[in-house]
Amino acid sequence: MEWTTVEAGDGAKLSVRLFKPTQAGEAEEEEDVAVVLVHPYTILGGVQGLLRGMAEGVARRGYRAVTFDMRGAGRSTGRASLTGSTEVGDVVAVCRWVAENLKPRAILLVGSSAGRLPILPTTAAPVFITEAAYVEGYGAPIAGSAVDKVNQVVGYVSIGYPFGLMASILFGRHHNAVLKSEKPKLFIMGTKDGFTSVKQLQNKLKSAAGRVDTHLIEGAGHFQMEGPSFDAQMVDLIVNFIKSLPK
Repeated sequence: MEWTTVEAGDGAKLSVRLFKPTQAGEAEEEEDVAVVLVHPYTILGGVQGLLRGMAEGVARRGYRAVTFDMRGAGRSTGRASLTGSTEVGDVVAVCRWVAENLKPRAILLVGSSAGRLPILPTTAAPVFITEAAYVEGYGAPIAGSAVDKVNQVVGYVSIGYPFGLMASILFGRHHNAVLKSEKPKLFIMGTKDGFTSVKQLQNKLKSAAGRVDTHLIEGAGHFQMEGPSFDAQMVDLIVNFIKSLPK
């Protein structure tokens, strides 16, 4: 595991962590794909540390994995934006650093949208969290918007992409970017996701270009997939998707 700093186009300094495969890694040379993982919503506590389990799992399978703190998160400088418009540049900067310094055959972008639950004040009345009052994590939309901005990126995996009403208002431009991309895409979602129903996901993906795969996790909620108990399953899905991509 190694640390470095990557500078975004506007000068923000991004803290980047590289997870190297073990010598017993399973990946073959022609499958030299680097996996760049994008963390959840910064304003609600998203940091690269949330992706450590998946990154370590990917590395154990023989692939180099990269996590990083977007602007305003963890050790990175700068300020987070509400809709993630400037963070797209962070993802592009890290992917270009990977392409130039690690020189993989290809890059796979993985976006996680399972943000942390907020810490709410104690009140006498019960508090209900609804989509209208809670902005979902935006790792998946941000990563999706960067897919076509870096030639070396050959595919995209989304974990809990927010396609609900509030997400459409805040992240509509990100929706359009990923749906128009011809690059292969895999959308992973729990059937009990509180922000995006299975029907909403299916309806959105009807207009998607190129190859589109979906994997539904029965009974899983939006925040459950953030937990370490799902890391191994996510790693399996990511690795199998890599192996299915054109060589």
